[in-house]
Amino acid sequence: MKLFRLVLLLCASLCLAYSASAASVLQKYLPAAKVSDLVPGADGFGPIRADLPVAPVLKGGETVGWIFLTSDFVGTTGYSGKPIHTLVAVGLDAKIIGVQLVKHSEPIVLIGIPEAKVKALVSGYAGLDLAAEAKSGGTSHDVDIISGATVTVMVIDDSIVRSGLKVARALGLGGLTPESDQAGPRFTVNVDASAPVDWTEAEGDGTIRRLSLDVAQVNAAFAEHADVRARERALTEPPETTFIDMHAALVSVPAIGKALLGPAEEANLKSWLKEGESAIAIVGRGLYSFKGSGYVRGGIFDRIVLIQDDVSVRFRDRDHRRLGGIALPGAPEFSEMDLFRIPANVGFDPSKPFRIQLLAHREVGPIEKVFHTFELGYQLPQTYLKAVVAPPVEVKAVAEQDEGSAQADLWKRIWRDKTLEITVLGAMLFVLTAVFFFQTYAVRNARAFYIFRILFLTVTLVFLGWYANAQLSVVNLMALFGSLVTGFSWQAFLLDPLTFILWFSVAAALLFWGRGAYCGWLCPFGALQELTNQIARKLHIPQWTLPWGLHERLWPLKYMIFLGLFGVSLMSVEQAEHLAEIEPFKTAIILKFIRAWPFVAYAGALLVAGLFVERFYCRYLCPLGAALAIPARMRMFDWLKRYHECGNPCQTCSNQCPVQAIHKTGEINPNECINCLHCQVLYQSETVCPVVIKKMKSRAKLAASPGGAPINQSTAKV
Repeated sequence: MKLFRLVLLLCASLCLAYSASAASVLQKYLPAAKVSDLVPGADGFGPIRADLPVAPVLKGGETVGWIFLTSDFVGTTGYSGKPIHTLVAVGLDAKIIGVQLVKHSEPIVLIGIPEAKVKALVSGYAGLDLAAEAKSGGTSHDVDIISGATVTVMVIDDSIVRSGLKVARALGLGGLTPESDQAGPRFTVNVDASAPVDWTEAEGDGTIRRLSLDVAQVNAAFAEHADVRARERALTEPPETTFIDMHAALVSVPAIGKALLGPAEEANLKSWLKEGESAIAIVGRGLYSFKGSGYVRGGIFDRIVLIQDDVSVRFRDRDHRRLGGIALPGAPEFSEMDLFRIPANVGFDPSKPFRIQLLAHREVGPIEKVFHTFELGYQLPQTYLKAVVAPPVEVKAVAEQDEGSAQADLWKRIWRDKTLEITVLGAMLFVLTAVFFFQTYAVRNARAFYIFRILFLTVTLVFLGWYANAQLSVVNLMALFGSLVTGFSWQAFLLDPLTFILWFSVAAALLFWGRGAYCGWLCPFGALQELTNQIARKLHIPQWTLPWGLHERLWPLKYMIFLGLFGVSLMSVEQAEHLAEIEPFKTAIILKFIRAWPFVAYAGALLVAGLFVERFYCRYLCPLGAALAIPARMRMFDWLKRYHECGNPCQTCSNQCPVQAIHKTGEINPNECINCLHCQVLYQSETVCPVVIKKMKSRAKLAASPGGAPINQSTAKV
C-alpha cells in the first residue's frame, strides 16, 4: 500500500498545473494597476461591469477603452501549472492600447530569463489590431519567440489574442460582432454540380485559382522591407523569370476532384478523408517551392498557411500526399503537385472564402532571413454551392465548448509541432529499456558498450538538452506541492510533451532501476559532466578519488539542499524557485551559457570540478538527484549482479565505480548509483575481475588435466 501511494505521488508530480477560479480576478489586480502605464493620458478606471469582467478606461470622464484580464476569458495556464495574468487595455477601435504582465509563476522566467525581457515582449502587443486578427485567423502579427521560453510565449500570445477577440466581440468594438450574432453558413457544397471540361474553363470560372509572381515583383516587394540588406540581396535572374506560378483547387468538392484528379485518384482521396475533412490541391512551378524542405526536418510546411476568418491551418506531413498528375485536359506541366488535408476539427467551411498565404524569404546573413507574404484568394464558384438554412445554435453551449477546445488545441498543436522530438525521445527510451533488460548481453563487449554509452550521452546532451531543452528540474517537483493543494490540470502539464514523457518514464524507472535510469543516461547536464570528464581523461588530467570518509560525509549535502528548498516552498514557491538556481541546468543547458557572468562562472566552476572528480555536481549538490534518490530504495528489482567475493576480499568494482557508489563491503548504494553498468562490464571481464579470472584458470586447469574436457568458449563465460 505504501508503495502504491508512492507511485501515485510520483505520477502526481507530473501534473504541474493549477486550476484557476472561475470567478473574475480582475478586481484583485485592477486596484494596483497604474492607468497611465496602460493607456497614456487616461486618468482612471470605471467600475467593473456586472455582466462581463471588464472595466472602462476613463479620460476626462469619458470611456476611451476597456481593460480586462486575460485569465478571466481564456485558459492561461503556463509551464508552471499556474495562470499567467495579463492586463490588456483595448480601444474602441478594437486596437490594443497597452498590455501589462501582472502575475506569473513561470520557472524559466524566474530563474533563467530576465523578466524584463518577457515584459518587453508582452508590452509589444500594444497596437495589435484585433479586427485584423479576426480576419486573418490570428496570423496578422509575428510571434517573437524567446529561446528557452517557447511554451510560455505561446501561452501569452494565445491568451492575449483570443481573450482580446472575445472582449472586442462582446462589446462590439471595431465593428466586430458577438459570436452569437454571427450568421451560420448560408451555403453547402452541391454534390451534383457539373465539372469543367478542361483547364482553361476551370481557370476561367474560378474552379482553379492562381498566384503568379515574377522576379521583378518579388524584388519590388523586398525592396520595401525595413532591413536594407533585403534590397541589397535582390534576385539576379531576368525580371520576367517566373518566381512562382502556384494554383489551388478545393478537390474535396466531388465535381472538382473528379475533373482534376481523375476517377482512380479521386477514389483514393475519398478513402483518405474522414467525415468532415476537406482537401486542397496545390500545384506550382518556378524558382521558388511552396513546400520547401522544412517539413522534412520538422514535419510542417512552413511556407504556406490556409486562412479563413479566425481559422488558420498549417499543414503537416501526415496531412500531405503527392499528386501523381492532373487529369484535366490542357493542364500545364508543374514541378510540384501536392494534396493537403484540412482536419475536421479546425472549423473550416468549404462554402466560405479563404486564402492561401505564401511566405517568401530572403537570406540576409549566415543564419538570418527576412520574410514577405503573398496571398492566393479562393472562393468556390456559385455552381458548386446550394443554399441552406443554418440550424439554430445554442450560444452558451458553443461558447463553453469553444474555450475547452481552444485550450486542448493549444497543447495538441504543441505536441504536433514536437513530433520529431517525441519520436527521437521514444526511440531513446526504447533502446535504454532494452539495454537494462538485457544488460548481460549489452555489456559483454566492454569496448562496444563504452562507445554506445558515449554516443547515447552525446545524443542526450545535444538533442534532449541543447536542442529540445528537455532538462528536468527540482522546480518541477516544487510546483507539485502547490498543485496538490490547489488542484491540477492535465492540460497544463501537456504543454511540454518531452517533460511529460520524461517524468512518466522516471516514475516507472524508479520502480525498476532506481534513479540511475534518468541521472545516468537521460539528464543532459549529467551527460555534459561525464563527457567533459572523459575528454579530461584523454588529456591526462589527473583524477581525484576522495577519501571514503569525506565522500560519505559529502553525500548528504544534496539531501539537505533539497529539504531546504522544500521547506522554503511551503512558505513561498516563488522564493524556492529563486533559490533553486543552485541547479546550473538553465545556464548550461536551456540558455547554453548565454547569460550574466555570475551564472556562467558558477556553472563553469562545477564543470571544472567535474574534470577532476567525475560527476562532482551529481554526487554532492544536485537536489533533483536527491529527490529521486529518496524513493529509489523502494525499487522492486535488483538487476545489478554481484559475487560473494565482492567487497571481501575483491575491491575492483568499488575502486573503479565512477561515482563511488559501491561500499567497501561490496554493496551498491541505490541512492548514489547512476546505473552506468560499469560494474556489470567488470562482472564479466576475463582480464579485470579476479573472480572470473580464477574461474577461467580453474576451468583451463581442469581441461588440461588427463581426461579433462576441452573448454567450450561459448560456455566459458561467467
